Amino acid sequence: MRKRTPARSCLWLLASAALVLASAAPARQDGGARPDAPATAQPPSGVWYEIFVRAWYDTDGDGIGDLNGVTAKLDYLKSLGVDGLWLMPVNPSPSYHGYDVTDYEAINPQYGSMADFRRLLAEAHKRGMRVIIDLVINHTSDRHPWFQAARDPADPHHRWYTWAGTRADLGAVSATGGPAWHALDGRHYLGVFTGEMPDLDYDTPAVREAMVGVGRYWLDLGVDGFRLDAAQHIYLDFQSQWGDPRAVAKNVRWWQDFRAGLAASNPRAYLVGEVTQDSPAGLAPYVRPLDAVFDFPLAVRLIESVKQERDRGILAQALPMAAAYAAAGRATGDAPFLSNHDQERVMSRLQGDARHMRVAAALLLTLPGEPFVYYGEELGLQGKKPDPDLREPMRWNRRADAPGETRWKPLTANRGGDVSVEAQDADPRSLLNLYRTLIHWRAGLPALREGDLHGFDAGDPQLVAYTRATPGQKLLVVHNLSGRAKTLPLAPTQGFAELLRSTSAGARLDHGRLLLPAYASAVLR
Repeated sequence: MRKRTPARSCLWLLASAALVLASAAPARQDGGARPDAPATAQPPSGVWYEIFVRAWYDTDGDGIGDLNGVTAKLDYLKSLGVDGLWLMPVNPSPSYHGYDVTDYEAINPQYGSMADFRRLLAEAHKRGMRVIIDLVINHTSDRHPWFQAARDPADPHHRWYTWAGTRADLGAVSATGGPAWHALDGRHYLGVFTGEMPDLDYDTPAVREAMVGVGRYWLDLGVDGFRLDAAQHIYLDFQSQWGDPRAVAKNVRWWQDFRAGLAASNPRAYLVGEVTQDSPAGLAPYVRPLDAVFDFPLAVRLIESVKQERDRGILAQALPMAAAYAAAGRATGDAPFLSNHDQERVMSRLQGDARHMRVAAALLLTLPGEPFVYYGEELGLQGKKPDPDLREPMRWNRRADAPGETRWKPLTANRGGDVSVEAQDADPRSLLNLYRTLIHWRAGLPALREGDLHGFDAGDPQLVAYTRATPGQKLLVVHNLSGRAKTLPLAPTQGFAELLRSTSAGARLDHGRLLLPAYASAVLR
């Protein structure tokens, strides 16, 4: 592995980052112009799809998913209606998951080559699809050349990491609950997640310079932005720092500087951050430097609401977040989701209840922001801890041993052929086709993508209702969380007189009353 240095990055001057970087843009590594941005021949849905490449689709028969497999299935994703891909880490790494990077400017050889990656970008952009990649820069692998060099206190890279001083509490608990300090060569270094993931020190200017260079490197290749792993942990290191406004302020300042540094390569790069807070107040500061943050509290409320068949405060979370984004000048912001690669899959949390899953999907895909769908969620894949079981092979065929199916780990769930694209594709009542329907609603109804959010009093805790409005369109969205048909009276002054969409053929508007079957959702104009 060749050693990376900041030499290929621009000069880091915080006071005038954008201007300096604009004049010092690094040369393209392939000698060409930046690849075309995604085409926009049809209205976007604003929906993203998270892919674990290892588990996705295998084109070379080794049992491991690869980048060519992502390219091979772009048309499937296009048919689903998504217009953005989030690729979990694609850099070289000693782990199966890739969240401990050993080379920030290379592709994991198990996944393919840089040429394969460029081909994927080009084919995705032809289809009007954006591509963002996981950017894991809070920490490196302990096998990264930087950290290997840092073991020598005389090497400049020693200052790239945090080492315990004489007064450090070596028994301190990290912000993620494990030991914060890890022994090496008679010293101790900071590793918030594990000892295999030493934290970089962002008070070192060379670290900041290097990471802006990494971001620009991928943007210049044509990547459309980044999912920022552990975005709150740049300066949130210890359990005692939770809630400390100083740590939050330093995190926010770094991401502001990072965005400014990227501007010379792509001022419109999409940045979505992993910020694991449990309230709007905890998430709101990160809305200023980032386009969106993953709405973890909303995911909890969505799942608990459909599971209990009673509203558990969905709008109490969604409305303050909408206000926070509006205050930051991004009225259509937020990154709602149901589950991801670190959490028990949503179908497992719902104990396999497909009725509840359908309502959860309808809620997710009619709320503000740009929703994220975890691969296989549209099929009802299940998965419980430990982490590898949350990231099991995507099911394409009824037969788990069919060509293209990955075999990176044995299946612990989803062994049946019904949970597969092959089984659900042609079934109009399948979960897969419900996802297609809902995502295409977003593409066809601008207010579902871009509209303001306002609460609507349905007078029944088993009904969730809200309006989505743009200057040209006002919609009322109603979800029946329960197993019984519900009736919602609508006054003529409210103006909703046309039933536009429904997930059930039994839904109807009759003399000012919306009749909504069990577990159904409807959109009115």
